Amino acid sequence: MATALVSTADHESALSREAALTQWLCARARVAIGYSGGVDSAYLAAVAIEALGAANVLGLVGRSASYPDAQWQAARDAAGAMGLVLREIDTFELDDPRYAANPANRCYFCKTELWSKVVPVAHEAGFATVVDGTNADDLRGHRPGAAAAREWGVASPLAELGFSKAEIRRHSARRALPTADQPASPCLSSRLPTGTAVTPLRLARVDAAERAVRALGVRGDLRVRYHGDTARIELSPAELAGWRASGARAPERAVLRDAVVRAGFTRVELDLRGFRSGKANEPPAPGDLDVIDD
Repeated sequence: MATALVSTADHESALSREAALTQWLCARARVAIGYSGGVDSAYLAAVAIEALGAANVLGLVGRSASYPDAQWQAARDAAGAMGLVLREIDTFELDDPRYAANPANRCYFCKTELWSKVVPVAHEAGFATVVDGTNADDLRGHRPGAAAAREWGVASPLAELGFSKAEIRRHSARRALPTADQPASPCLSSRLPTGTAVTPLRLARVDAAERAVRALGVRGDLRVRYHGDTARIELSPAELAGWRASGARAPERAVLRDAVVRAGFTRVELDLRGFRSGKANEPPAPGDLDVIDD
């Protein structure tokens, strides 16, 4: 009974928060959204369109080599499904040597480039308010890109009103948004360890390897981490169990290896720690890696 009461209370709190979001948006009348097509920005766009009408909402997408093509196609599809007017803007963060050096605050330089392009376009189109999909959970992590957003006057209503990622997923499912269960997909540069220079070739290899792994039926969270000639694959716990040497998909491991090798790597490792967001720089301990041989 106590669990049911807590669940009901949580549900009512979530609905109240969504009502507050609607009020926040209505007070601004028109909003431009830094839109990636991910869970957060798609939910924010859906609520904004419902509250303000499609003519008063503009989605702005930054396009560059650091974002997977598949992600952009999914972003376009989601925008089309909800009636979001979308404008794509080329960004050139890889031309910034500070970004390309891949320091710990790389995201600051990326977001500075993004907002320096997006915010002027929004203002020229008549949108005084620019928002992003940062949620309350994001505030607890290392988010150097958030400083760039503040410098450019970008608001984060989901974070401001206390929306968690889990709550956003529940709201998205209730609205039947296609992004409700979508895995997180940060930029491809996040697959390179800090200090490893970001180049278009390296990003292309990671992108090709991840597409090859997806083509084999892998679902859920996935990262192919770049370690020179070595690709280190991280999978969700459910997928990892099947792809281990003793798992149900053990006979397909050679196919997996060949697919990743075709993307430009010579050695393929399965990280037995599984998918770990934000842990790209954490070295493995003995026994953490399963080398996938021919």
